[in-house]
Amino acid sequence: MLKRVKKWLGIEGVKLELSVPEELDLGAESIDGSIYFSSMQDQVVTEIKVFMIEKYYRGRKSSKLIDEYQLGEIAMLEEIEIPANEIIEIKFNLPFSVMQSEMDELGSKNFLFKGLVATAKKIKGVKSEYKILAEANVKGTALSPFDSKILSLA
Repeated sequence: MLKRVKKWLGIEGVKLELSVPEELDLGAESIDGSIYFSSMQDQVVTEIKVFMIEKYYRGRKSSKLIDEYQLGEIAMLEEIEIPANEIIEIKFNLPFSVMQSEMDELGSKNFLFKGLVATAKKIKGVKSEYKILAEANVKGTALSPFDSKILSLA
């Protein structure tokens, strides 16, 4: 009975580790990475989803606003056997497209405005944080393993 409850909750089940480059080139159209699976008992992964998310901050203190934008997503709908005490690597290529605000577009089109745009963004408290999130569905479990990595801009 206890073993069945552990399996259903994902305890001693599949562990997921995401591996991506730490720096992100916003001019790129995709990012390559790997997902490593390990488990203490034989398991089957039925689906893997990988997302790229931009967290967009603006404003200061009580007027601070935060929005999240999904920049890219892939889903792999194949069954993957995860043997006990072995590490399985799955490689992926995640296409994404970066959204630019009107200020960013103005700064990228005209080099004279680039400094003004950067100063205005700093005054308004505007910044973006990018992260990759991977989640896997495991057959027979209620809780899905996941991992995320924050990327810095290159």
